[in-house]
Amino acid sequence: MKSCFLSLLLVLLGAAARGAGAADAPPEAAQQVRQFVATEVARAYPGLRSEIAVGDLDARLHLAPCASTEVYLRPGARLWGRSFVGYRCTQRPYWSVSVPVTVRVFGKALVAARPLPALQAISSTDVRLEEIELSREPAGVAAEIAQLEDRQCSRSLDVGMAIPLNCLRTVPVVDQGDAVKLVGMGSGFTISTDATALATAMAGETVRVRVESGRTLSGIARKGRIVEVGF
Repeated sequence: MKSCFLSLLLVLLGAAARGAGAADAPPEAAQQVRQFVATEVARAYPGLRSEIAVGDLDARLHLAPCASTEVYLRPGARLWGRSFVGYRCTQRPYWSVSVPVTVRVFGKALVAARPLPALQAISSTDVRLEEIELSREPAGVAAEIAQLEDRQCSRSLDVGMAIPLNCLRTVPVVDQGDAVKLVGMGSGFTISTDATALATAMAGETVRVRVESGRTLSGIARKGRIVEVGF
């Protein structure tokens, strides 16, 4: 039903345009679009190499002649990978169409230097810096070691694969079942004892532990499998 409606709409648009002295998109349209996209990409991603491909308009569309046209970026649109820009006539007959564009952006990023299993902490020796196509990952990729500190990827990575930012998770400092050091701190004293973590926790999160007597306590998880309890 939707495809039939779209086809009918295109036919009606074409008929209306032909009635007004229709013509295909002017030959300078592609160049106008390319120049606009190149300017926007250079502004958005300074210093990065890019490749731009402008697609064709729907062959069934016929646009009425227009003496004043402009290219614009629709609200929320991002020139990254497969995208669209708007191309419109700014005076009568006031038409507007979408033009497909593909923007490939290249730059330095960290890639796996060896196979990296999922949910394993990533260190500087696990990665290397290479130029890659950054636009392959919509959410971006890691480019600095600092972005990987105390982080792990939720999926496995093969050699040469970039590290998507949306796969990174904070490494837990305590896992369920871990033997931990329970440290109790009060006014002027500190005591410690062995305990077992009853849940997984990130640094700064509250976690319950069980001590040797069987009693359970709640404390704050810290690096080094330490759980702090205040008295």
